[in-house]
Amino acid sequence: MRYVCGMFKFAHISDIHLGPLPKLTLRELFSKRITGFVNWHRNRRKHLFVNTLDLLLSDLKTREPDHLVVTGDLVNLATGIEIRLAAEWLQTIGDPLETTVVPGNHDAYVPGAHDKSVAAWYPFIASDDDPEIWPEHDHIFPTYRRRGPIAVIGCSTSNATPPFSASGYYSPRQARETVNLLKKAGEEGLFRIVLIHHPPIHGAASSHKRMIGIRRFAAAISTGGAELVLHGHTHLNTLYWLRSHHGQVPVLGIASASQGPGGHKPRAAYNLFTLSGEPGAWNLLCERYSLTENGDGVGLDISRLLYGEMPPTISIPEAARML
Repeated sequence: MRYVCGMFKFAHISDIHLGPLPKLTLRELFSKRITGFVNWHRNRRKHLFVNTLDLLLSDLKTREPDHLVVTGDLVNLATGIEIRLAAEWLQTIGDPLETTVVPGNHDAYVPGAHDKSVAAWYPFIASDDDPEIWPEHDHIFPTYRRRGPIAVIGCSTSNATPPFSASGYYSPRQARETVNLLKKAGEEGLFRIVLIHHPPIHGAASSHKRMIGIRRFAAAISTGGAELVLHGHTHLNTLYWLRSHHGQVPVLGIASASQGPGGHKPRAAYNLFTLSGEPGAWNLLCERYSLTENGDGVGLDISRLLYGEMPPTISIPEAARML
């Protein structure tokens, strides 16, 4: 089957880190959370703001994307209250059918938190053919969602780690199943988007924040085939390329959606993608919209063509004005 696409828009945000932190009990603090609690009050709370997130999402909604993907770290310490509030927040940003989430390391901050996060956010995570209620402890990842001309394949590197570690793990089982889903989507003529929290690139994150299984992930992409990989974790706007048997695959990271001005990391941003074309002849325009320097607005930061060209009837500047 060859899927011929007119115009399909999808957006990417990451590392929400919803704040402020709720009051923690002594029992909750008697764990790795104590290091995160100190880090929040010393650093993150000075730069991550709810009003910044609201401003970014308000601008994003004016672009009217057909789908939104969120690559993890919705919360900070993965307390029960945070996970519940994140579930309520997800309901405000879009319909579960139009929003896809994968978890990050902060969503699995302590043992047991990963499953609680998945259960609470399940409507935004589940594959198209998954049951309505998550069978607890079932291997949910990788997930598979088909939306128009795209297949969204959600992977998880989210697992509890010791204090001062923020690494992620991509398992052999997940790699095998990712290959199968990528091949399935390729046979259906879909544009394949892989979501993952940690950057699957050597050197993209420091050793204690790295993804374990990078080579395994690269092999899965090369064997199964993909058109785009989206990640978070570093709070940076980045573009890497993965080699595959099917050509080079762009790998994009994005700044934290809550990052205010004045910090060491880039200001809050989202990527907006405009897809057209068909298998073997895809056109993909990526535009990054970022918080302005004074923090009171959002504007176009950069645009680039990742695949092909814009349809001949619409110039790139005209397409940008339409978004």
